[in-house]
Amino acid sequence: MDIDSLLQSFQPFGVHLGLDRIVKLLANLGNPHHQVPIIHVAGTNGKGSVCAYLSSVLTEAGYRTGRYISPHLVDWTERICLNEQPISSETLSQLLQQVQAAIRPDEESPTQFEVITAAAWLYFAQQQVDVAVIEVGLGGRLDATNVCSKPLVSVITSISREHWQQLGPTVADIAREKAGILKPGCPAVIGPLPADALLVVRSRIQELQCPIITPQPARQIASGWAEYQTNKGDWGTRGPHDRREWGLGAIGTGDWGLVENTKTIKYPLPLQGQIQLTNSALALAALEILQKQGWKISEEAIINGMAKTKWPGRMQWITYRNQKLLIDGAHNPAAAKVLRDYVDTLDTQTVTWVMGMLSTKEHADIFKALLRPNNRLYLVPVQDHSSAEPVELAKIAGEICPELSLCQTDSDLASALESAFTSKDSLVVLCGSLYLIGHFLRMGNGQ
Repeated sequence: MDIDSLLQSFQPFGVHLGLDRIVKLLANLGNPHHQVPIIHVAGTNGKGSVCAYLSSVLTEAGYRTGRYISPHLVDWTERICLNEQPISSETLSQLLQQVQAAIRPDEESPTQFEVITAAAWLYFAQQQVDVAVIEVGLGGRLDATNVCSKPLVSVITSISREHWQQLGPTVADIAREKAGILKPGCPAVIGPLPADALLVVRSRIQELQCPIITPQPARQIASGWAEYQTNKGDWGTRGPHDRREWGLGAIGTGDWGLVENTKTIKYPLPLQGQIQLTNSALALAALEILQKQGWKISEEAIINGMAKTKWPGRMQWITYRNQKLLIDGAHNPAAAKVLRDYVDTLDTQTVTWVMGMLSTKEHADIFKALLRPNNRLYLVPVQDHSSAEPVELAKIAGEICPELSLCQTDSDLASALESAFTSKDSLVVLCGSLYLIGHFLRMGNGQ
């Protein structure tokens, strides 16, 4: 049966955070999630690339590695991978039918995300994966992925004001939801967080007695290469008043010994942008914890796995009709700033933006991060989603950056791109929504 048809019937239930439905559904399926050791990754930005690094390295190390991410760009099968290979359409269809058959008529219907998440757990259990890298869908505490009581390691990559309609109006509220993936005594890797968010996460870490690593960003040592220094550790299991630096010891027992020596590892960094120095360090810190738990992950596996990492649609160069095009989701202000910082490192006279955004996003703040005088801007709708109106976006963009050399709306992405490439000396960037990037790639623009 067609995957879209199977999942379409669950779409009307929308985003409905809570664990009751997924817990019942998994119980009806025999609790497959209890058979799968996981690394759980939450965060506003960066969680996808951290999952990509971890999955690639663990596969390279010889482990049977599952990966579950969202959203997909082109096809549902992208969400569920085994050893870097997407699940086949036939297998996913069979799994979804199994999940559908497990929904009891007297129980509240699960959401579309809960159904695909249950299919992922079922697949990983059936395939007897050694480890699964699981990306949080939205938030953390009440996300359908948050059903494992003892993750190998939990990662929080970053926190900024995103999905505040569901998670709460402030950064502290959002941090509280994302910190919901932390579990008692289970090690955590924490990225750089705003002060309000860090206060909330640190408090939760103290309460749960989680050993943590807060790694420094890696250092760029050459074009496409970085250097990471292993950690001496951070305060963790001994309580808030003992500020000694506890390094990684036998994490399974909670007995962390003092680590005097650190070492460095040099590795390729194929993903673009300065932010990948932070994201790759978070992945390597998580791998460092796994090594201390007894997982066999050699330096060679790390180097080769990092080199092979792919994360499409995020600061990715595409050849479009024999011309270079940069594509990136950049769907919130923090991601937009990262994209702008990268664009500023490029040797380009002018920038032409082709953009579409969802109605729920922080449009003005995204424009503030991206737009500069003499930039050109083409605005399009995001197909098949709750899109912001291009005309309304044009008004906002004009107020934010009145010195734009051009601001134009278009009903069609292909014609907007055609117009964008009329200026031969301009860098063209397609961004604003992962759904827009997905639509572009579905048009057959994968190279």
